[in-house]
Amino acid sequence: MSDRPASERARHPAPSGFAGCWVGGLLLLLAACATSQRPTGSPAAAPTVAPGWSEEGLASWYGEPYHGRPTASGERYDMGEMTAAHRSLPFGTQVRVRNLRNSAEVTLTINDRGPFVAGRILDLSRAAAERLDAVRAGVVPVRLEVVRVGDGMVTKPCWEVQVGAFAREENVTRARAQLEAQGYGVRLAPAGGGLSRVRVTAVGDRSTALRVAASLAQSFPGAVAVPCPSASGGEP
Repeated sequence: MSDRPASERARHPAPSGFAGCWVGGLLLLLAACATSQRPTGSPAAAPTVAPGWSEEGLASWYGEPYHGRPTASGERYDMGEMTAAHRSLPFGTQVRVRNLRNSAEVTLTINDRGPFVAGRILDLSRAAAERLDAVRAGVVPVRLEVVRVGDGMVTKPCWEVQVGAFAREENVTRARAQLEAQGYGVRLAPAGGGLSRVRVTAVGDRSTALRVAASLAQSFPGAVAVPCPSASGGEP
C-alpha cells in the first residue's frame, strides 16, 4: 500500500509548448512503470534481525480507502490500531518508532508489506501517524528499533461475540433461536458451574466483533467480543 493521496504528492506547474508535451509524456511513462503493479509479499529476503536492530528512513501513513481490507499478513487493516507495513520484517515484529522531527515515539506491530516507494521504510496506520504527529506532513523521517521479533506467520484473526452464559436450558435455546433467526452462526460452550456460553461464531477480526457486539447489546446487554478458542481447545 504505497501510493498515497494528494497530501503526499507535490504540486508542480504544468510545462507549456513542445517541451511541456515531451516532459509530460516522460512523466506519464515513469508513473505507469511505478504504479502498474503492486508487489505482493516481501520484495527481498528479510534481514537478519534481533531486538535492537534499527533502521532510519521515511515513513508515510495510510487510512481510507484501505481500512477494513486484508493486509499481507491476513489480518484486516484497522487504521485505529497501532500497526505498520514494512518491506521485509517478519509479521508480528514489534518496533519502536521515533519521529526524528519531534522525538515522538510509538510501539507498533508489523502486519503488512510496503511502502514500495524509494526512501520509505514504513507505512504507518493512521492511529500511529497521529501519535507521531505525522498526519498533516504525510511523510516524516523516522528511526525504528526492533523490540521483539515476530514469528512471521500469516494469521487469520478469529473473534466471536458472547451474548451470555445461561444456567437454564430454555434461556440457551431462546438466545440461540433469536440469533439464528438474524442469520448468525451460533456456538455453545460449557462455562462451568452448570452454565452454557452462547456465542456468535465466524465474526472475523476484533474490530468487526466489537461492532457486532454493539449491535447485539440492545437484545443482549452482556454481549462482548472475545477471541476464538485456541487450537488446543481452551476457551478464552
